[in-house]
Amino acid sequence: MIVDTHLHVIDRSALDYPWLTGIEPLNRDWTYDAYARDARRAGISATLHMEVDVAETLIEAETAYVGSLASQPDSLIRGAIASCRPEEDCFAAYLERQQANPLAKGFRRVLHVMPDELSDQPLFRENLKRLGGTGLTFDLCVLPRQLDRAMQLADLAPDVTFILDHCGVPDIAADERQPWQDRVTELAKRPNVCAKISGIVAYADPETWVADTLRPYAEHVIRSFGWERVVWGSDWPVCTLGGGLLAWVAATHALLEGVSDDKRTKLLSGNAKRIWGL
Repeated sequence: MIVDTHLHVIDRSALDYPWLTGIEPLNRDWTYDAYARDARRAGISATLHMEVDVAETLIEAETAYVGSLASQPDSLIRGAIASCRPEEDCFAAYLERQQANPLAKGFRRVLHVMPDELSDQPLFRENLKRLGGTGLTFDLCVLPRQLDRAMQLADLAPDVTFILDHCGVPDIAADERQPWQDRVTELAKRPNVCAKISGIVAYADPETWVADTLRPYAEHVIRSFGWERVVWGSDWPVCTLGGGLLAWVAATHALLEGVSDDKRTKLLSGNAKRIWGL
């Protein structure tokens, strides 16, 4: 069993994705049905939908759209990580509405494409604290240079569970391990932070990577966080930039060769089920 904690569905007939115009290989529809076909072949039995940075006015419409997919017979979707704007005054009311939605399992505000100072704003930080006690997680989508700010957020809200996306987005193609490596080690010292081994094929050279290309990065994150605080994610369709879902699943199994069944199960499904109550 694999629980995929990071699926994106893109449906341009239903929602608007302004950022897609700048990434031509992804600028098309990526349907749930297309994902589900390969996911089932790969042994994925459940998934969380990750927000796709839709136009701000459509944030709640995206969650409703994901709900319609989740309600289909035999759907793999078990929950949604919704978009949010902690820097805005309306966040408190939005949070209250999402707490009443059983589909909502957490939030993400994409930070790696925003000014670094966004997460420094007092209102942003105060609103993050509101997640304490709700059981809702907050995904950290940051670049290596922003990992210091991720540590600050984790420290200011110690009773909130933070999830580091994509191993902290290392530049695998350039084999640039610092300062990423040291900062991941430091971030992992915060017990309220978990890490996703998700979609890192997108950061490798798409023509030349093999499983051992990814190994130093995945193993460093697992070693830093421990087997109790790591989960797996596809980052579909972004992973298609580096070979696609089936290639990433195959590489994951290669990376886990020789690992005990207990540890493998924690990474691939057990930790996700515990963290999000799946």
